[in-house]
Amino acid sequence: MMIYNYKVTTIAGDELSLQEYQNKAMLIVNTASQCGFTPQLAGLESLYQELSGQGLIVLGFPCNQFGKQDPKSNDEIAKFCETKYQVTFPLFAKIEVNGRQAHPLFQYLKSQARGVLGSSAIKWNFTKFLVDQKGNVVKRYGPNERPELIKKDILVLL
Repeated sequence: MMIYNYKVTTIAGDELSLQEYQNKAMLIVNTASQCGFTPQLAGLESLYQELSGQGLIVLGFPCNQFGKQDPKSNDEIAKFCETKYQVTFPLFAKIEVNGRQAHPLFQYLKSQARGVLGSSAIKWNFTKFLVDQKGNVVKRYGPNERPELIKKDILVLL
């Protein structure tokens, strides 16, 4: 299955096909608004502002599975991200990334790029997946890998 076959729901509730992002590099991140890593939203926004004109799209997927760190509604999450971190990159409806209810997109991402010691499970918020312009999952980054450190890998794709 190609990444472009997946459909996602925007934070506003509209269905969107990842086909929309064909020919763009994608950085797909499971986010949370009450996490120690939440300030990474600023770094993700900086990457998006700097590199979107060259073909990068950042996609944020709020998730409440880790320490219940995103308990708010989609509307509240969107407002928080916009007001506190000036997020303009696309945000999507809250999802699960692990377990039986894991969103099919994240099941696919995990199957394409394993984590530490070959595990597929996502360990925490702000795990990032870099996807090239052809839809190939290039690399997976742990939560502690800050967006500015990923920039060099993104530039290679662009």
